[in-house]
Amino acid sequence: MHLSNESIIVILVVGLIAGWLAGKIVRGAGYGLIGDIAIGIIGAFIGDWLLPSLGIHLGSGTISSIVNATIGAIVLLLIIRLVAGGGRFGGGWGRRWR
Repeated sequence: MHLSNESIIVILVVGLIAGWLAGKIVRGAGYGLIGDIAIGIIGAFIGDWLLPSLGIHLGSGTISSIVNATIGAIVLLLIIRLVAGGGRFGGGWGRRWR
């Protein structure tokens, strides 16, 4: 598999936008440049697996890639929040009710 410089730049830009959007939706703020890119790229993998499994097909193109990666990144951030116990969703591992 050969990636050109342009396709690497597109992957990074899509990851950045998707991670930033997911951070705004879930947390209310971004995670910084590197954090947004990492969350967006991992979210793209999750979205590429999850959406077709649910029978959702967004089409092709950059905008659908951003939407797909954003949905996957939101799922990723919600799972991290549930496991870590942060925010309003849960108690996390080993936390006791008071």
